[in-house]
Amino acid sequence: MSEKFSELSSSLTSFIEKQHVFFVGTARTTGTVNLSPKGMNSLKILNSKELVWLNYTGSGNESAAHILENPRMTIMLCSFEKKPLILRLYGQARAVHPRDDQWDEYLKLFPESTGARQFFTMDIDLVQTSCGFAVPYYEFIEDREALVKWSNQKSGEAIEDYWQEKNQHSIDGFPTEILKG
Repeated sequence: MSEKFSELSSSLTSFIEKQHVFFVGTARTTGTVNLSPKGMNSLKILNSKELVWLNYTGSGNESAAHILENPRMTIMLCSFEKKPLILRLYGQARAVHPRDDQWDEYLKLFPESTGARQFFTMDIDLVQTSCGFAVPYYEFIEDREALVKWSNQKSGEAIEDYWQEKNQHSIDGFPTEILKG
C-alpha cells in the first residue's frame, strides 16, 4: 500500500535508474493540465532530494510555460515488470536553458544531442510509493530513434528556428521563455 517519504532512498533511486519511461505532470492556475511521457534515459537523480531531466525538442513546451507561474511538478514512474510499484515524486521545478550558467554542468550528464531544449531541475518535497497491482506487464524492446535522428539532421540554428515557431508558447498561449534574453 501507499507510503510517503521526505526523500529518495537508495532502493528507490535504483528503481528509477532501471526505468525506461516516466511521466511529468504540470499545471498553471488556469489552462490545460499537462501530462507527458518521457524516455531516452533523460532522468538523472542528483541526490536524495534533487533530480534533473533533459527535455528534448518536441512539438510542445507545456512544462516550461507552466512552471513560470506555478513551479509544482509531479514525476511518476511505474514498474511494468515482475515486482509492482508506482513511484511519485512531488516538488518544485525550474527550467535551465542553453543561455543559463548551469547548462554545461547538466549537459555532461546526458548523451550529446542537437535536440536538447532545456533541463528541468526539481527539488523533491515528497516521495510516495503505491502498490501498482493494476499496472499491466509490458516488455521493453528499445528506445525509439526517431527524435534523435530528426534533431541530428538539423543545425543548431534550425533547431532554434523550430523553437521560435513551435515552442514559444503553450497550447493555451502562455509564454515558455525558450528564447528569452
